[in-house]
Amino acid sequence: MNKILAALSLSAIASAALAAYPEKPVIIVVPFAAGGPTDKVARDLAEVLRKGLGNQPVIIENVGGAGGTLGAAKVEVMRARLNDIAPDCRVHAVDAFVEPDTVEALVPADALVLDAIDAPRAKAALIARCRARGQTVIVCGAAGGRTDPLRLTSGDLALTRGDALLAGVRARLRRDHGFPREAGRRFGVIAVHSTEPAAGRGRVAPAPGGGAPLSCAGYGSLVTVTAPMGMAAAALAIDALRRGPDRPAR
Repeated sequence: MNKILAALSLSAIASAALAAYPEKPVIIVVPFAAGGPTDKVARDLAEVLRKGLGNQPVIIENVGGAGGTLGAAKVEVMRARLNDIAPDCRVHAVDAFVEPDTVEALVPADALVLDAIDAPRAKAALIARCRARGQTVIVCGAAGGRTDPLRLTSGDLALTRGDALLAGVRARLRRDHGFPREAGRRFGVIAVHSTEPAAGRGRVAPAPGGGAPLSCAGYGSLVTVTAPMGMAAAALAIDALRRGPDRPAR
């Protein structure tokens, strides 16, 4: 039976091996509302970390409510939610980052893969490995800086335009993994992406208590774009399962 694997990059720390840490603001998730004792301790810690890291921004992200699940590991919340919906569904949750050197071990060879990684090197390695195995991978582009869900579309990764993340992945696939360089030649990989130009950095409202929100490399993101993108990728995955392994996704 085919399995669906969501390859998720859940934090800026995923790219720490590629550059001196930290290269982006450090996020401390507090699973309680702002103003409480836990929040105060976290903010005191953030100030100490900021000074110790040479004035590196340290951001407090308050995610209280929902019975504390918003502060839990996202893969565990996903597993619990899936089991709420379908108690007989067997979910194997792995709380680990997909990196170029972990793709082989983490991604089952018989999986249908949904990719939502935001680190280009790891994203390219995942796509290349899936293609080498002959398995279906559906790729999500960047949602940061976009506000219009009606600008979402899908097409071959080789032909997408206006998405800096996918452009970087495409370049890595050609340079490091032998993907075709000829203009117009398809990769055989479906990508969900937005045709809307990304808004400029710095237009995201400051987070409560100062700093900047966790926001797609500074662009900011809206659930009204990220959720439809995920739903579109899921629809393509369902279509691929329905069609079978010998008929590629549209």
